[in-house]
Amino acid sequence: MPSFGLVHLEFLAVAALWTIGLSAVAFIGGGLLGFVVALMRVSPLRWVRGLAIAYVQVVQGTPLLILLFLIYFGLAIIGFDQLPAIIAAGAGLIIYSSGFLGEIWRGCIESVPKTQWEAAECLAMTRWQRMTRVILPQALRIATAPTVGFLVQIVKNTSLASVVGFVELAQAGKLINNSIFQPFAVFITVAVFYFIICFPLSAWSRGLERRLNVGRR
Repeated sequence: MPSFGLVHLEFLAVAALWTIGLSAVAFIGGGLLGFVVALMRVSPLRWVRGLAIAYVQVVQGTPLLILLFLIYFGLAIIGFDQLPAIIAAGAGLIIYSSGFLGEIWRGCIESVPKTQWEAAECLAMTRWQRMTRVILPQALRIATAPTVGFLVQIVKNTSLASVVGFVELAQAGKLINNSIFQPFAVFITVAVFYFIICFPLSAWSRGLERRLNVGRR
């Protein structure tokens, strides 16, 4: 029986790059959609807020695993062509991330003191000007640390993409273990790769939180 060696390590390294790539797709796509959700959540129109609330409740109330199954298998059941694994995984993670990032950023927007909103209104700014020139720059400062922290969760959640056939880091570990039957060596190495990816992000998040001193403002 072959032992864990350099070829397996290289396979895991490539899978780690796919994990990083999938995480980037989920974060960028989820961030763009989540920003729209956040703006809808603070909209002065009740029906727009209602749509955003319904979207967030559905996304946050649905396990990511079920969401991936619905996108990958559900579309084929209702007559659409089955999506490639990478597209299904990316779409599922984008939708999942947008629901949480939208709520994170909505909270950050609403945490900007009311006096800032009132001051901008006294200057006869339009709502768009108030948001872009006064509120969003301050909300961005507040949102930076929790956003980076959530990115760590996205990286770890990519492990669920294996259910639709996408070979990321965790799935690569399973494939190697099925061929050499050395789970301790394989999954310790997988854990090290995850640590190498996630620890700098976690440290960056903590550093940003201390630097911005958000909690004391």
